[in-house]
Order: sequence, then structure tokens, then C-alpha cells
Amino acid sequence: MPLNLDAIDRRILRALQRDGRLQNLELARQVGLSPSPCLRRVRLLEEAGVIERYVALVNPLKVDAAITLFVRVWLTGQDEETVDRFTDAVRELPQVLECHLMAGDCDFLLRVVASDLEAYRQFQIKHLARIKGVQNLKTEIPMQKIKLTTELPI
Repeated sequence: MPLNLDAIDRRILRALQRDGRLQNLELARQVGLSPSPCLRRVRLLEEAGVIERYVALVNPLKVDAAITLFVRVWLTGQDEETVDRFTDAVRELPQVLECHLMAGDCDFLLRVVASDLEAYRQFQIKHLARIKGVQNLKTEIPMQKIKLTTELPI
């Protein structure tokens, strides 16, 4: 259930989404609060689970993860054992950044990173295709990144 956020909470969240390393003094200045109430609000947002964690966004080109691929996955069945086996295996693969259970044509949609197409091909052969219960994989290769954001519209 969504929390009832006021305008100040929303300003805090927008500012922290842009820069999670903002010092409390600067955050308070940006949202129009004094430091103590600002810090109290941030802690309440953290405790309520609105702010889950803080992360560093890494440039994939600088760490040999130059390409992103989207992989549609079809399983041999949608029974609990098959789905659990697949999701457990995918959670162990650091190349898989996102895994979504889908309604519609495929069973899962993955976002995968690799250094190049050959590295992805080897990953697909040695890991994805070997997960018991995987019936079919279709890889989509994006031509151009138009938009990528981590900021939610708050």
C-alpha cells in the first residue's frame, strides 16, 4: 500500500533520486527545511521502506559490460517447481540484471549485460540454455539506448 507522501517528502525523494550522496545540510536547503526535520523525514522514509537502499550507478562501458540484451524465455511448464528452479538459477547469474515473470507470450523477460555478442553467446550456451525447464530463448538486441533512468516520477 503506497504511503501518503506530502510535497516535502516528494521533494526529498526527487532530490535523493538525482543524487543519493547529498549531505543532509544540502538536502535540507534544496527542499526548504532545516537539517534536523529533514534528517527525521529521510529516516522515516527509510524505515517505511520508501527508500530501500542507496547505490552507485556504474558506467557499463568502463567495466566491460558494454552491451545490454533482452532475453525472452519460455519454460517447459509454469508449475511451481519449474518456475522456482528457473528463478533460483537466474538469481545466481550476475549478468542478469533484471528478471520479470511475464503475462503474455513468453514466461520471463531478462535484461542481461555482456562485454560483447560472443561473450553473451557463451553465457547463453553455458548458463541460460542449461537451466532445467528452459524450452526456448529469444534474444533481442537493442540498436540504440533512447532513455534509461532510475528516477521514479514522484
